[in-house]
Amino acid sequence: MMILAIVLQAGGGMGNYFLIPAMLLVFYFFMIRPQMQRQKKEKKFQSEIKKGTKVITTSGIHGKIVDITDDACVIETGAGKIKFERSAISMELSKKYLSTTPKK
Repeated sequence: MMILAIVLQAGGGMGNYFLIPAMLLVFYFFMIRPQMQRQKKEKKFQSEIKKGTKVITTSGIHGKIVDITDDACVIETGAGKIKFERSAISMELSKKYLSTTPKK
């Protein structure tokens, strides 16, 4: 860190030309890139879902898919059947998730 301060003081303004792109690069690798990868993974999951899969919606509703169309699906929950857009399905309710939930 001390070296960076010396370079910035000695450069007489040249440090700004180095500092701003470095900040943008850090911002890209820690914020933008992981979000893009997460969106790509979620979109792939949404396109591959099939009948009988247990899922969780973005609003937190747990259920099992009983019918699928091109852009929507019907999910059977404890309260009955509800129609959702495919984009509202967040993740699969896996056995791993069920085994880590606390028991009452």
